[in-house]
Amino acid sequence: MPVLGMGGLFFRARDPDALAAWYRTHLNVGGGCVVDPADPPNEWIWQPQGGPMVFAPFKADSDYFAADKAFMLNFRVSDLDSLLAHLRCAGVEIITKPEWDDPVLGRFARIHDPEGNAIELWEQPDHRHPTQGTPS
Repeated sequence: MPVLGMGGLFFRARDPDALAAWYRTHLNVGGGCVVDPADPPNEWIWQPQGGPMVFAPFKADSDYFAADKAFMLNFRVSDLDSLLAHLRCAGVEIITKPEWDDPVLGRFARIHDPEGNAIELWEQPDHRHPTQGTPS
């Protein structure tokens, strides 16, 4: 009996209602949010698009995200530049580093929610189209 995927992510927050509203407003994540407009919204369920997900415990002394946090979220996005523009307009601080981007792995940016939780935004590379040259 294999696990079919993530069924939820639960974490503590100082102000759960405000934090849930922030995720809905800025990232379209949380109850009632859908990726495909044909899907009917459900106030309790976020309906993301299926795809790859990394499940990777980090060493306790990793400096990849804040030492006082037990987790970092990573969201797949379809248009990182557009999302970053939206977040900048909303006053959300964005961190990017050239060394985070890789033509095989994709592009990355990092933001933090109002309670300081790190959120990595990941745009997968499109391997269906060549990155160099022109089509014949």
